[in-house]
Order: sequence, then structure tokens, then C-alpha cells
Amino acid sequence: MRILYVGALNRSSNSHMIMQAMRELGHEVTAISINISDEEGDQVAQTSFFCKVRWKIGLPSDLAGVNLAVLKAVNQQKYDMLWVAKAQMLRPNTLLQAKQLQPSLKLVLYLSDDLMARHHQSYYLMKSINKYDIIFTANCFNSQPNELPRLGAKMVVTIDFSYDRNNHHPVKPTVQEKQQFGATVGFIGTFERDRAKHLLYLAKKGIPVRVWGTSWPSSWKTRNPNLKIEGRGLPVEDYVRALCSTEINLGFLRKANRDRHTCRSMEIPACGAFMLAERTDDHQRLFVEGKEAAFFDTRDELESKVRYYLAHPEECRQIGAAGRKRCLNSGYSFHDRLPVMLASAMGGG
Repeated sequence: MRILYVGALNRSSNSHMIMQAMRELGHEVTAISINISDEEGDQVAQTSFFCKVRWKIGLPSDLAGVNLAVLKAVNQQKYDMLWVAKAQMLRPNTLLQAKQLQPSLKLVLYLSDDLMARHHQSYYLMKSINKYDIIFTANCFNSQPNELPRLGAKMVVTIDFSYDRNNHHPVKPTVQEKQQFGATVGFIGTFERDRAKHLLYLAKKGIPVRVWGTSWPSSWKTRNPNLKIEGRGLPVEDYVRALCSTEINLGFLRKANRDRHTCRSMEIPACGAFMLAERTDDHQRLFVEGKEAAFFDTRDELESKVRYYLAHPEECRQIGAAGRKRCLNSGYSFHDRLPVMLASAMGGG
């Protein structure tokens, strides 16, 4: 299949991993980045005042020239599918013109975030919902009749998050890497007040916690000596080293996203690492509790589970190994899910 792919292409993004998986599955993929990148392929932030204002009002700047690049590609080459990974700056008129140029072109939108949350929207994206032949979303609520279908979506399919088999696998960190990235209890993710309070609760109980991720206020760095806020994200190679160097990897849901599970829910077990995550119906469907992952509801249960598993490292190791086996056997990778998704897309609309 010949696919025109539009998304974030920085090396550690899930969008880039999906694109690579498509190629490894034998598809011919032409990729258009929605971001300006440096020579190493890392995203360059749009920090100008003008860009920030446009983003705030839902009219994001197209500094990478995505709209022109899509039309140029469709003018020059026949494609079976235009796959769009969110891309808030892609305009509805661009999709209409692409479809006019190639009437058989399947328009596919992939969403990993809750599109009903204002901070994930743009004027262009919301006006484009009814242009896509099929929308894949990792948010189970978005497929309900009063959400994306109400906005004109033709077909909405809920798809679980996935892991990347090329990146998310067990590694054996060196002693130096364990010191550099490891933790007794660790969390990798952006700041959200509820999860931050859970982490602070553990720290106040004398449990050392290490946090990687962006958007953590500087004031949180001095809240408690047991709470170590690194204040930065990790490239995928170091991300995996951190997971495999940490005794207990916490999995918090983002309440603003109405998460029932997240990409971490797949990536932590796929790395053979031990995961202690918030208990949800999704988590219990994806992993057998107490055998392939561990879950909690309350702060008291979180503390109790942390203390128990820190005292039983061999059980943690066994659960981590079983979690990875579940990922492999149940087909949770991009490579496993994409053939089904692509077949659905070609048959939809």
C-alpha cells in the first residue's frame, strides 16, 4: 500500500514509531513532518509570541508547510491513503482538495488524545472531523454518539494504545545507567496535580520517588527530599533504560484526558518492567491483576502495594516478565495492530 503520512516525526514520538512500523510491514510511506526539526531530527519548539497566540486561539501556525506539502505530494504521486496523526494545523480545505485530486484516496485520522479536551483541539482539526473516512481514537469516550459522531465523523473506531517492538523491549542497564536513570519508585510523565499529590504522599511516607517528564513546576522540586523531580523528558533509549532500572514503575492516568489506560500501560510491561498503575476496567482487561501487572485505587492502597512489592523483588520480576509475555501473545504492538487498522481503513468510508 502507498501511504502519505502526516505527523510528528521526532525520533521518540509514537507517531514516528507508527510510521516506521508501516514501512517494516512492507508499505511504501511518504512522510511529512508537522514540526520543524534540527539536524538530529529533534523537534524545534515554536516559541515566538505570534505562534503562541495562534495556538492559544486554535489557529496553529503551519511553519513546516504541511498543507502545501500534502497537496504537492498528492499532485505528484498516486496514494491509497492519507494517514494523519492529529496535525492540528492541517486545514479542512487541504483534505477536500486532496480528495478532489484523488477521489479514491482514503482519509484517516489517528488520535491518541481526548479530542473533547479543549487543549487538544484546533479550529482546523474540529472542522475536519467530517472529512475523514475513518477516525481511530485511543479514547473510548470519543467514539460515543454524542462526541465525534455528533461532529460529523463518518466512522469512529476505538483502538487500544500500543508499544513499539523496536524500542520497547527489555534491556540490561549497566551499573552507571542504573544510577543515572533508575529509581526505587519511578514515574515518567507530565505534571498533573492529582498524580503529583500521589507522588508527594509516598515521599512524605519515606518512600523515595524519582520523576522524569516535562511541565513540572519548579516549586515541586523542593516539596520533599524523597521526591526527586528531574524536570525533563527522556529520549526513547533512555526512557527504556529508566523503566528497566526502576523497581516499581507507576502508571497514572491523565484525568484531563479521561484516560482509562495510556501508552505507558503498554510500554512498561513490554519492556519487562514492573508496573503499578491505577485500577481501571481497561487495565484489568489488558493485564491480569497480580500476575501481569499490579493496580491500585486509593493512596493508602498505593502505599501498601509499593511497600509490599519493594519487599518482594522476585515477584516484581515475575510479574514484569509475565506482562511482557502478555504484550507479545495478545498482539499489543504497532506491528500487530496496524494490519487490522489499515484493512479497516481501506474498507471504511
